[in-house]
Amino acid sequence: MRIGELADATGVSARSLRYYEQEGLIEAHRDGRGWRCFDAEAVDRVILIQHLFAAGLSSSVIVELLPCLAAPPEERTSELADRLDAEIRRLEHERRHLDHELGVLTELRREAVV
Repeated sequence: MRIGELADATGVSARSLRYYEQEGLIEAHRDGRGWRCFDAEAVDRVILIQHLFAAGLSSSVIVELLPCLAAPPEERTSELADRLDAEIRRLEHERRHLDHELGVLTELRREAVV
């Protein structure tokens, strides 16, 4: 399937798909004309990548996780769980930081209308 077809199938722009390829998140082979061609599994992979981005993961972290996530469940190692736990801890820390900032701003706002 060509890049436009993959974009249509996933709802992800062709530009984003090119970025995914550049970052090593997806692979394409080139046809005789030099056009990108993707296999049918690319649809599921792109959807998974979108979920991981939505979870707040960076492309560099996603590149590390994809091989583990693509493996059959019986072949997944504790490395995947460890990496996901690290990301959960990072996001929890970020949430605490944002909660603190919200508290400070809320207090400033309260004082501003006195």
